Amino acid sequence: MLTPLPAEDWDDQAREALSSTVPPERRRPDKVGNALSTLVRHPVLAGAFLPFNTYLQKDSTLPERIRELVILRTAFHHGCVYEWGHHSAMARRVGLSEADVEAARSGSATDEFDQAVLDAVDELHAGSRISAGVWERLGQRLDDRQRMDLMFTFGGYSTLAFALNTFDVQLEDGAGSDEFYATLAN
Repeated sequence: MLTPLPAEDWDDQAREALSSTVPPERRRPDKVGNALSTLVRHPVLAGAFLPFNTYLQKDSTLPERIRELVILRTAFHHGCVYEWGHHSAMARRVGLSEADVEAARSGSATDEFDQAVLDAVDELHAGSRISAGVWERLGQRLDDRQRMDLMFTFGGYSTLAFALNTFDVQLEDGAGSDEFYATLAN
């Protein structure tokens, strides 16, 4: 439905919309990927949303491993191929095993705490709230701020999934591989 903004249409406003997310040398259509190149079609919206998304991905109080488990389960629920493709690779880089990634897909983890995380995402998706029992289970390892970050990670990545799915943003060739991320970094 929406394609990435063509390179010839990029302007200072499009590049500025990415300022909270990517360093200046990467604010180019060939360096930010299809999602960000599509979001900058509306630079004011992108400039407002991306700092929040950056917080969720980089500054959240959630441990990285738990954050990626939440994002993967969220991507699964929304059928978001783009999020799944990128975050399954990120998840592996922060310590999730293949079995952990599969648990995010199936909703069934062997680790009791991971199961509480998956249950929390499932409850948010199904009923827009975390039950008292699951909230308590999460509290065995997460404090109140971390549990709040878990909820907002689900919400932020759900919003992003809605956009990526609606705009039909295509996963880049090679996404999910270390080589792909190395080319973006250079």
